[in-house]
Amino acid sequence: MSEMNRTQYKLHVGKIEEGFVIDHIQPGNGMRIYRDLGLDKLNCAVAIITNAFSMKMGRKDMIKVEMPLRAYDLDIIAFLDHSATVDIIKNGEIIDRPRMELPKEIKNVISCKNPRCITSVERELDQIFVLTDPKNGTYRCRYCETKYR
Repeated sequence: MSEMNRTQYKLHVGKIEEGFVIDHIQPGNGMRIYRDLGLDKLNCAVAIITNAFSMKMGRKDMIKVEMPLRAYDLDIIAFLDHSATVDIIKNGEIIDRPRMELPKEIKNVISCKNPRCITSVERELDQIFVLTDPKNGTYRCRYCETKYR
């Protein structure tokens, strides 16, 4: 398809009245964020846009959700894609854009790969990783200190 024809086709996703928008997601990360936030298990409207054109990034993913943002969701989003932005929407308007920072601790998003870790034996233990090097975004298992890759 020529460049001229490609620009004719634009996807329009309507604005939401109350909820949140995760924008500037690295291309390909949108579905992982969708699953890790548990949005697939909720009864709300969700629009996932993948590989959309972006002046800032070239390509990006985006997620629009019609439900209030839970506080712990920001940590998960920041961990999975710290370059993403989040807009909180109320009455169809952006009321807040929280600053995304790597969380000091992340719980039950990733699993320890060390077969000798206590979490390999005690399955009911939470998988907790602690930020040990904020500059490089390094996380380590709270129990065995195995580095997350």
